[in-house]
Amino acid sequence: MGPGFLAIKGHNHDIPNEVSDTILMTSRGGARYDRTFMESFIRPGLDKGNWVSRNGFPATGFVQTGPSEMSLYVGQNYVQPTAHLARYTMRLDGIGSVSAGYEEGEMLTKPILVTGEHLVLNNSTSANGHIYVEVQTADGEPIPGYTLKECKLIVGDSLDRTVEWETTSDLSALKGQAIRLRFVMSDADVFALRFQ
Repeated sequence: MGPGFLAIKGHNHDIPNEVSDTILMTSRGGARYDRTFMESFIRPGLDKGNWVSRNGFPATGFVQTGPSEMSLYVGQNYVQPTAHLARYTMRLDGIGSVSAGYEEGEMLTKPILVTGEHLVLNNSTSANGHIYVEVQTADGEPIPGYTLKECKLIVGDSLDRTVEWETTSDLSALKGQAIRLRFVMSDADVFALRFQ
């Protein structure tokens, strides 16, 4: 899905001048957009010049501005002498994540098709955090060789971390099959995953 942006009028009628927020929408192309995430993506912030009508309109969608960074340019201080575009940056493919706090948490994917030889994560952990990944059948049975116990510890920050188990990182034998991925995480984020 490609990200889209829109600035919408606030619903608080006590705030004058129809203040706007930048929101996140998704689309698979065409004119149909989905607004799954109802929260504001970029708020007007501390600058009082942004608490007036027609602020918060993105000039474009995300633009990759470095090997590990993407940017979004948003109009601020509309019709004021200080009018400008502000640049917001975030990690590449870092719009959202599956996140676990210090207490260990789990996430199980829906069945997905293995389309490559390796599972690669865009992830971040604290120094004390961790991620483990188990590959399961579509019915939820752990696959020998790819179990949670066999997964090598994932710690650190990476845009392209290849998941490894004790004897392999190669998923070729599963290519074309539907699997589930079970993540066990502590103080960590998984922003994206792909088969490579």
